[in-house]
Parts: sequence; C-alpha cells; structure tokens
Amino acid sequence: MSYFLILMDNSIIFTSTLKIASNLRMNEIQLSWVSNAYTITFGGFLLLAGRLGDLLGRKIIFMIGLAIFATASLSIALTQSGTQMIVWRAIQGLGSAIIAPTSLALLMDYYSGQLRTKAIASYGVTAGIGASVGLLLGGWLTSAVTWRAGFLINVPLSLILILMTWKVIEKGKKRKQRIDWGGSLASVLIALLFVYGITTGGWLLIILSLVACFGFYWYEQRLSYALIPMEIFKNKVRTGAYLARFLFMMAMLTYWFILPQIMQNFYHFSPLEAGMGFLPLTLVGFFSALVLPQLTEKWGNQFLLIVGQSILLLGMLLTALMNPAHGYWLAIGLPMFIVGLGQGWLLAPLTAAGVEDVAPELSGAASGLTNMMHQLGGPVGLSLVVLATAKIKNTLLYYHVVMGFVVLFLTLGLIVLYVTNYAFGAYHPSN
Repeated sequence: MSYFLILMDNSIIFTSTLKIASNLRMNEIQLSWVSNAYTITFGGFLLLAGRLGDLLGRKIIFMIGLAIFATASLSIALTQSGTQMIVWRAIQGLGSAIIAPTSLALLMDYYSGQLRTKAIASYGVTAGIGASVGLLLGGWLTSAVTWRAGFLINVPLSLILILMTWKVIEKGKKRKQRIDWGGSLASVLIALLFVYGITTGGWLLIILSLVACFGFYWYEQRLSYALIPMEIFKNKVRTGAYLARFLFMMAMLTYWFILPQIMQNFYHFSPLEAGMGFLPLTLVGFFSALVLPQLTEKWGNQFLLIVGQSILLLGMLLTALMNPAHGYWLAIGLPMFIVGLGQGWLLAPLTAAGVEDVAPELSGAASGLTNMMHQLGGPVGLSLVVLATAKIKNTLLYYHVVMGFVVLFLTLGLIVLYVTNYAFGAYHPSN
C-alpha cells in the first residue's frame, strides 16, 4: 500500500502539470523542478534510508517516512507559490526515499519461501500499477476536482498506514554496528550531483559524480561496516537485476512521458481521457501479476526475467512501428496490452532478483539499491531522449525517434539479463 502510494503520487504529476503551471503561474524552468526536486531527494537518500532501516529498526524508520510524506503532501495541496511547491516536493521525495526500501525490507523480514515469492511479486507489480493508476487518477482529479486533490488524498491514506504499522508491525531489533556516516554523506552527495546534472543537462556534474563513484567504491570496500557492502555485487543475478531495472526505467519513464503528449496533442484527449488511455496496460499488468507466483514456481524467476523482458520489448517495438495517424487503438491501445503483460511479468522477477540470496542484515541495503536503480533510471533515460530530440519539430518523427530510444533501452536490458542469468554458467534452475 505504501509503495503504491508513492508511485501513484509521482505519476499524478504527469497529467496535472499544465493545471499546476497555470494555477501557480510557473514558467517552464520552475515547472520542471516540480519533478526534479522530488527525484533528486528520492534518489539521493535511498541508500542511506535503506541502511538506517537495517541498523535502527525498520518500524520506526518506516513510520518516520510516512509522516514526512503525509506532511509534505498536505503542504503541497495547500501551497500558494511555485517556490513552496518545489520545496515541499523535495521534502516529499525524502519521505518516499525512506518508504520505498524499508517497505521491501519489511516483506523480506516477515515472509520466507513461497509466501515471500508472492509478497515480492505483489511489491514488484505495484511499481507498474501504481504509476499507471496515478496517470488515470491524476487525470480524473485534475479534470473533475482540482490538481490539489491528487496530493491531498495522500494524507488520510498515510495516516491509516501509520496506524496500521504501529498496531501490526513488530518492533525490530537494532543492530549494534557502527553507521558509515562518511559513506552515507558521500552517497547522498554523489546521487544529488548525478540527478541534478541529469535533470539540468550539466555534463560536468555528471562526469564529476561518476568519477566520485570510483572513490566511493575504494572507500566502501575497506570498511567492515560499509553503507553498501561489496558482497552484494558478488551475485551476478543481483547485479544484472540492478542494471536491467535501471534500463527498464529509462524506457518506461520515456514511454509515460511521450504517450500523454500524443494523446492530448495529437488525439486531443482531455487529461482524464489521457489517463484512461493507460488502462490496457494497468488492467493486463494487474491480472498477469495474479498468476505470477504460480509461474515463478513452475518456470523459475530467472526464466521469467527473460520472458517478461522479451514480451515488453515486443510491445514497445510494435508501438514504435505503428503510425499514430491510424488511431489510438491500433497505434497505442492494442500494443499496450502486450506492454502490460511484459511489465506485469518483469517487475516482480526483477525485484526478487535484486534481493536474491541476500543476508537478512543486508536486505535494507539491497532494497535501497533496487529502488535507487528504479528511481535514477527514469530521469537519466528521459534526459538523454530530450537532449537527442530537442531540435525535432515534426510531431510524428519526434514520436518515432523517442519510441526508438525506448526500444534501444529495453534491448540493452535483455542483453544484460541474458548475460547475467544464462551466460558463464550463471543460471541455477533451483532458483
């Protein structure tokens, strides 16, 4: 429920952007920071938040994250200026950075065996459904009520989740271990530099952040209490899952970015109709996820990774080849059924692979990495696409080039998954 909430909230922005800009009198640069501020703090604090859950107890950290998220959501709903909006979106991103990895780590704590497979499948598919429902809900609330309602709805839901957590979740044990404050500060600064550079086109900052990553790696491998224990990367399947999830979000955020534009500008859909245009993806993704635990037990998680990625790639390829002039259903709607099936069968296995065989004391760190790749991949892919297509004026050419990038990102993801799961003896049927 909590993971669904933060993903739904993030995608509501896509269908409410124009209304927010008009109501708060924001220019294009200010408006871009409504998303950028959230992305920077979300991506920047994920690793630290996941590790603090390991060391200080997940229950209290989880409740703090929900409280921050609720407070920021209420403030956004009441905001009267663009500056206030940007500041509170940044704080909301901090709350989300705590919620996302801690919720996955809690599932790891409470379930094992087949129940854990089902729990992680539910968590994984939530990523796709939450984003799609956010587009639909955001379009409806913006058209029928106000864009503020999309944020206001977070408040009672967050309070219910806090109450449920307080009553049901057991107090976790604190681990007596030193906290890697140096690594924590470095990870936040590196992520902030990277995301800020990506979202503003600052290549010097991007290069600086990548160089800093090598220094961070050198520092972390020398510590017994490191923020990111290097043993996490010894498992090829886990490492491949992180890379594939990064590429997946490079593709999907670009897809969610281009389709509302085509629906509203080319087909003249309203915000609500544009949101409803994603229903094929949402419905198929939901129902395909219901049978996922049985398929995982029968075929294995690693095989489903390849199947889900291949189906998703096929759906995107068909979308890229279709001419929007043929109408919504032929060009977008029908391929979207295939996209939904692929997404439904890919996200949960990717999530499971990201925490495969990880020790309990490292589940927060592994969860943080999984969510960090999910959060950072989107703005990286979208920024690259925006940069490459900035001079294209023809709407149809622009659409096909953008979708070509989506296909490229997913093709690279398929290669990564094949190499890390099947090549060099990496495949283990027992998994």
